[in-house]
Amino acid sequence: MPAISLPPVPYDATAQRPAWAELPAGLRAAVTGRLGAPVAAARVAGAGFTRGFAAVLETADGRRAFVKAASLADQRHLVDWYAREAAVLDRLPAGLPVPRPRWTVTAAGWFALGLDAVDGRTPALPWTATDLDATLAGYAEVAAALAWSPPQLVALGLPRLADLARDDILWWGEVAAGREPAPDLPPAARGRTAELVALESRLPGYAARGGLAHGDLRLDNVLIDGAGRAWFCDWNWLCHGPAWFDLVSLLITAYASGLDADTLFARHPAAAGAPPDALDVTLAALAGYLLTSAAAGPTSASPHIRAHQRWSGEQALDWLAVRQGWR
Repeated sequence: MPAISLPPVPYDATAQRPAWAELPAGLRAAVTGRLGAPVAAARVAGAGFTRGFAAVLETADGRRAFVKAASLADQRHLVDWYAREAAVLDRLPAGLPVPRPRWTVTAAGWFALGLDAVDGRTPALPWTATDLDATLAGYAEVAAALAWSPPQLVALGLPRLADLARDDILWWGEVAAGREPAPDLPPAARGRTAELVALESRLPGYAARGGLAHGDLRLDNVLIDGAGRAWFCDWNWLCHGPAWFDLVSLLITAYASGLDADTLFARHPAAAGAPPDALDVTLAALAGYLLTSAAAGPTSASPHIRAHQRWSGEQALDWLAVRQGWR
């Protein structure tokens, strides 16, 4: 089993977001109108890597909603993400453990999305067996519901993971060609660029198969409620692609927790029918994407995002190195 490795910052404390009182008065008035009563308490979300507003708002009469908001002028990409998430959540099959949208509002140059508030917590690392079992069981339910690409979701014109891979995920080829600086690699992976290129290059072909995938399945997009059920959040990257891609991205933290991530992947329903080397191909691609992103310099997102990318890329690459016999 691998040694346990923990991220530099706990995943429930990575975000830097504005407080409710810092939002424009016109936006607060519009949101309050949608809530139906004055806001008595605001619990800002600690998880995530954007600077958008995100908080559970509780009204004076006890109603609760999870509200995301972003500036139309300064955070247009977040506005687009929140609008896409609202459309996706509204069309996901009934009964799935996902928060449902209530309303959207535009006011004072800001866009806000109101969702059902999930009374839950971000899983802690290292994973406990109870939390990981609940998350893997919940994702099996989600993957089964999306295996046949529900038409109401297809109608949104979702991107294809195969195209996203070619355009944004595959970076080892760029490193090999000298178009991207080589990230600092651990000893086991040095001199392995040609093998990493060969592995990641298979992802677009593999990703052309399957139903729909969450596209950004990580521990910090999971909430565990009081009954122990896992809920899945942040659906703005839903795409055409295989569920096993999501499973690999989720299990990177299981590997970092010292668990037998190989067996967890092989036994999960989402991995059924995956190509024999799908796990290695995805680990290679994600390691390259994360490590090159980590080296990209300053960002307008959370100051913790580069450390997250570096740590996650290192865990993916270490898992791959063990599987490939590089160390």
